[in-house]
Amino acid sequence: QVQLVESGGGLVQAGGSLRLSCAASGRTFSSYAMGWFRQTPGKEREFVAAINWIGKTTYYTDSVKGRFTISRDNAKNTVYLQMNSLKPEDTAVYYCAASSVLRTTTTYEYWGQGTQVTISS
Repeated sequence: QVQLVESGGGLVQAGGSLRLSCAASGRTFSSYAMGWFRQTPGKEREFVAAINWIGKTTYYTDSVKGRFTISRDNAKNTVYLQMNSLKPEDTAVYYCAASSVLRTTTTYEYWGQGTQVTISS
């Protein structure tokens, strides 16, 4: 069982940066692959980035490659999403998720409540 809580969302100007954090509880945190997803009203939840339990393998959706970086600190039970060069189309609720295996789909076992990210032009 893993509980996830996102933080770090907010309002920023286009071109700015935000760093999202996902704090996890549970003794087996380091055994899980972690992912970030986002969703806007009226649209399906979209995969953004994922990282394996070691932190050596990462995946990104094409629209964020070169701008977003996913990382994890297993000692702190925390996963991060550094978002640079933000664009208005990045506006969404961002969710972190945990999976027993690395996935780039929405079929993760555990989900946080989400944090709002709004980018103004």
